[in-house]
Amino acid sequence: MTELNTRLFSAADNLRSKMDASEYKNYLLGLIFYKYLSDRLLEKVVEIADEPQEEYNTKEKQTQLYIDLLADEDIKDDLIETLVDTLGYDIEPNYLFNVLANEATLNTFQLNDLNKAFIDLSTKYDQFNGLFDDVDLTSKKLGSDDQQRNITISEVLKKLNHIDLLGHDGDVIGDAYEFLIGQFASEAGKKAGEFYTPHAISVMMARIAAMGQEDKKLFSVYDPTMGSGSLMLNIRNYINHPESVKYHGQELNTTTFNLAKMNLLLHGVNKEDMRLSNGDTLNKDWPTDEPYTFDSVLMNPPYSAKWSSDATFMDDSRFNRYGKLAPKSKADFAFLLHGYYHLKDSGTMAIVLPHGVLFRGAAEDVIRKKLLEDGSIYAVIGMPANLFFGTSIPTTVIILKKDRTTRDVLFIDASSEFTKGKNQNKLNKENIDKVVETYKERQSVEKYAHVATFEEIKENDFNLNIPRYVDTFEEEEPVDMAAIGSTIKDIRKEKAELESSLYGMISSLEFDEENAEWMKGVLEVFSRGK
Repeated sequence: MTELNTRLFSAADNLRSKMDASEYKNYLLGLIFYKYLSDRLLEKVVEIADEPQEEYNTKEKQTQLYIDLLADEDIKDDLIETLVDTLGYDIEPNYLFNVLANEATLNTFQLNDLNKAFIDLSTKYDQFNGLFDDVDLTSKKLGSDDQQRNITISEVLKKLNHIDLLGHDGDVIGDAYEFLIGQFASEAGKKAGEFYTPHAISVMMARIAAMGQEDKKLFSVYDPTMGSGSLMLNIRNYINHPESVKYHGQELNTTTFNLAKMNLLLHGVNKEDMRLSNGDTLNKDWPTDEPYTFDSVLMNPPYSAKWSSDATFMDDSRFNRYGKLAPKSKADFAFLLHGYYHLKDSGTMAIVLPHGVLFRGAAEDVIRKKLLEDGSIYAVIGMPANLFFGTSIPTTVIILKKDRTTRDVLFIDASSEFTKGKNQNKLNKENIDKVVETYKERQSVEKYAHVATFEEIKENDFNLNIPRYVDTFEEEEPVDMAAIGSTIKDIRKEKAELESSLYGMISSLEFDEENAEWMKGVLEVFSRGK
């Protein structure tokens, strides 16, 4: 367990008895985010002051330097202006996370100071507007009165204060979110309204979506069901100009929308490089103004969700080319068509969906057939079961492209390529590399991948169920009956020899009259066995 996870688990102890995980994760993530902003600011202050980091290696020293610099009227305004220009915000010294946590240690912390800190940041800088709304410091679940709530938050601050967020190797918010959902899946994962895409799957999808587009000087990514935003963020690790990526995302759940915004800000994405919407992806198209098509579309929508499927959507340009609407009880194809509509002709789309989309009939059959006739479906990748939090079903990653000259489909069966975990199965680097390399080579691989022609798919009535195309059946080796017969003969011979030896041993035993009858019965049994 990493330091981040250990501290989160410990901090959760103070909240676990008061509320369920779907609520207390909001407090922990909000406070982690605020701590990151605070710690990042202090690091930047040392850098701006051109002081050696090794000398100012504690929060106390960094904070004192910040206070001293602000006390100098000649440089105060320049310092704040530089902080806002480089970081996009400033924080008053008395509102720094480590200062509030130190007050908690000294039992002088006041809950209202933390509330003022949130308000100050949110009102001064619009990129933080609403981000701390879920950290409800007035909630009676924290305690029945102000004093009890003060004690609860004080304990959480003290435990989070020692986490080295700037030294954490990875995606802080994403890792924290994954840990909290995974650790407490029994109470949170199954009822959380959003899905988190495990890092390994996110990496695989990003690598595939970036393939062939690595050199684009301007790159746009769109996730219409962005969750924590980690799926979008991964794309920049696989292109040659990561600083030029424009992020476009939409999320229905307000809490999760705020989480994604935190995640992008935490990863240094400037507010002008992100365009995010808190809304319903299916019921109202977004974005409708330029740009509304993107180099990559990455999606992990809620599986088989309900939607209105109102007849008026047959006039919607996202859906009107496909003959039918996705059924009310299963919005999977509605999400797919929405994302595909927003894909550039030169782009690549990757979407995670349940296997049912590959073979279900009725309206979904009509939509699937049209996509295949248009050559839109480029690859179908079967993933292992139990990879995602809150659901154990196996999933498929479907890759779509536009402007193709052929209509063949690459099928990859990666369903048995995983590392078994305690709660979730996981993909390791070798598993991901194998999928990506197979996708890149686009060649049939025995018992793993098959490039199916359009005619082959047509013969299968446009059913894309992977076992129809990738035969993973392993024939058992023929049984050598002669060898088995010989083994049985040897066993019987050995048994007879043992029984004969045992009979001889028992026969030679001396016994009194009292046991004579019993021994006679034993010898008769052995005699019959012989």
